[in-house]
Amino acid sequence: MMKKLNSMPPEKKDVEAADNTTNKAVQLEILNTAPSSSWGSTLFEPQRELSDPTPTDRSPSGPRPTSLDAPEKKLTLFALRLATIEKTASGLGQLAFVWATVVLLGGFASALKPKDFWMVTAILVVEAARIFSRSRELEWQHLSTRSIPAPSSRRRIQSHLSIRRLLRAAIISPLTPAARSRSLARKFQQPNWLRVLMEPKRTWHPGNIPLLPYSGWVFISKNISRLLYWLQILAASACAVLSLMRLGQQDYGGDGTTNQKSALNVFYGLALAEALMFLLEKSYWSWRISYGKLIERVRDDCDLGPIGMVSLRRFFYDAYSRSIDGSVFDGLKMDLVTFAEELLDSDSPDEQLIGAKILQRFVENERFAGDTLRKIGSSMPVIERLIEMLNWKDPVEEDIRRSAAEIISKLAAKKQQALRVAAIPGAMESIASLLQTGGPSTGSRPYEASPRAVVVDREDYEFSAFNLLGLLILKRLGRDHDNCGKIGNARGLLARIIDLSGAGATLLRDERAPESRIKTVRRALQLVLILVSSTGETGKTLRREISGIVYSVSNVRELLQYGESHLKLQKLGVEILTSMAMDEEARENIGATGSMLRLLLAVFFRPTVTDRVASVCGEAGEALAMLVLESRSNCERIYREGEEVVQRLVDALKDPVLRVNAGRILVGLCAYSDPKSSGGIISRIAAESMHVVLKTIMEEEEKEKLLEVSIGLALQILNPGNPSYMDMVGKAGIKEEEFAGRLVRILCKYEIPESKVPRMRRVVIDLSITLMKHDRRYIKLFRDLGMEWVLKGAADTTSELECFNVFSGSVGLGRHAVMLSSLIDTALQLLA
Repeated sequence: MMKKLNSMPPEKKDVEAADNTTNKAVQLEILNTAPSSSWGSTLFEPQRELSDPTPTDRSPSGPRPTSLDAPEKKLTLFALRLATIEKTASGLGQLAFVWATVVLLGGFASALKPKDFWMVTAILVVEAARIFSRSRELEWQHLSTRSIPAPSSRRRIQSHLSIRRLLRAAIISPLTPAARSRSLARKFQQPNWLRVLMEPKRTWHPGNIPLLPYSGWVFISKNISRLLYWLQILAASACAVLSLMRLGQQDYGGDGTTNQKSALNVFYGLALAEALMFLLEKSYWSWRISYGKLIERVRDDCDLGPIGMVSLRRFFYDAYSRSIDGSVFDGLKMDLVTFAEELLDSDSPDEQLIGAKILQRFVENERFAGDTLRKIGSSMPVIERLIEMLNWKDPVEEDIRRSAAEIISKLAAKKQQALRVAAIPGAMESIASLLQTGGPSTGSRPYEASPRAVVVDREDYEFSAFNLLGLLILKRLGRDHDNCGKIGNARGLLARIIDLSGAGATLLRDERAPESRIKTVRRALQLVLILVSSTGETGKTLRREISGIVYSVSNVRELLQYGESHLKLQKLGVEILTSMAMDEEARENIGATGSMLRLLLAVFFRPTVTDRVASVCGEAGEALAMLVLESRSNCERIYREGEEVVQRLVDALKDPVLRVNAGRILVGLCAYSDPKSSGGIISRIAAESMHVVLKTIMEEEEKEKLLEVSIGLALQILNPGNPSYMDMVGKAGIKEEEFAGRLVRILCKYEIPESKVPRMRRVVIDLSITLMKHDRRYIKLFRDLGMEWVLKGAADTTSELECFNVFSGSVGLGRHAVMLSSLIDTALQLLA
């Protein structure tokens, strides 16, 4: 390209430069935004705000279910068939009743033989008894799936507390079987648990309601239901037997001139048909439910677990009742998700628990999660009800609260649903109620608090699961920039999050520390990192507020000091420091925190025996580079750590893992510290590592970040204030023509600014200016190499991208004092 520029006539050069300008303007729209291959994206490069990869309503995580995928359709179809048979039998019965009263008893009452008169009367009485018992049985069957609150009850219902607790501990709890057994044993040893079990129950069990006083077990509701069932069977059987007997005998009497015989045959035929239809319904019911295990199969298909039998039986009776009371097709309109949403709005805790469990199991199932979340998300009253349940702290409602939190966490995983959740007034405060750090009177540090706390005189209420769920919900909501601001505005929420991010020396040193505690700390740190990494004014405000919480930096310091066996936690802590350091005030607070810089240096110099350790070291290096950026006080603090630290930083330039961040730290120390302090470090670099820096500039092609940092470090050494170091290029065995040609080639390669190395063109031009100011031979060299035309091309493609030291997302922070266009003008003046 340089030969082409030199040999090209001026007018053609202008034409090609104009064409290049047009092409470059288009190319600016397709800047490379792939993460860096060394340590991923850092704050020293801008990151384009891409679309959220979180699955939305139109891209569910699993295959979208069709109507055939809904197993409860088997129940609604079964209810439709039963209702059709039942209504057919009822229609025949009504027709038989009308026929008997209008035709037989109205037209042939005096002509009927006493045998037929009493037979018709008996059949009508038996049918009336069957219809009555049938309606009562349906009521008792429907009632058996509900709880009946006592009229005087003003407290939350506690009748099934033990069953619910055992169910939660045995099925829903994430503990291992051994830990679950220990937990159950502890609970049954606690006097408060026994006291609650001994409390008088506030509800009647549906199967044990005494209908008559002093009747014992004879007239309880369960036995009455069985009695009504068999009464129907006997009534239908008697009706069929009597009808068949008279149809077979045909001794109706009469003179043959009337229609008496035909009328009786019609009546007995209708009565027989009704009885047979009813017996067919009962047989079909028993065959599908008792022997076909229909409900059990639907439960397994829905993956509802042990609670599925109760919920599906209730669902089936509701569908059957709707088909009986209205159109036979009304039951087909029901589905388990809508059914569960209706139960959530009930006043009965048992019904609320059933509804919450159904929705929880569905949102956790890949087959049903997408459709279920769409239905829940499209109903704001349901979301509001779930958010309200997060505030329920009564131990009796613990399972309901947990299920509601699980559902909200799944909703928050989808972008559109997360926006709806966060839009509900008071949602953040309700989610904050899930976070608890310890008892009210412990008087301990946050990380030293007990995992249990006292709530309404209950000591067995565990908070670890709710802490994890609350942090998960907030973490997923925090993916949206606006939600981060809402989290920061929620009263006391940031302080709770910071409290949960503290591990403490005891926990970090304990090799047998509970996994739930470590997971809570990790999730809290992830949430803090999301908040401090926010962009714009929201991010600036959050970084300032979080750095103002007294435990924020000290919690990270303890991770660096004691968390060597927890590398994931250490890395998260260091990333938090890096993001917080974007704020100038926070940068000074971090540096002023005792031993913080020393601990970061220790992590940075840790032997990189594994990739995980190397990753933590890289993050520590980036944090140090951020802390020394434009901070003379932090530079002085690093100098006070001793000559050995400075020497190890210089030596790290030869380490392929550490040299990028080591170079950034050294550039910061040279650029922003006191000149008296920086002189020593510059002399060390020039004496021990300058040949490595120059060799990298001359030979490196693939590792762009390393090339950019090396040129920046050379710029700090070869500046006009250090003329004694200008001969280092020759001492390194590099000719001036080769060095100048390399700089021109680099500038030609980066015709447009690239987000991966946004300062590349700036440091090349600045270094070229330094060389031309100190040694006028470089002016002729650059002029012969066509540097003037390359600079003019660069002037046409300057961008705001090249004007900042660091970036928060796509927002630049720390603007350079000298614009790139001014540097280009200076270089062109020197060349002229």
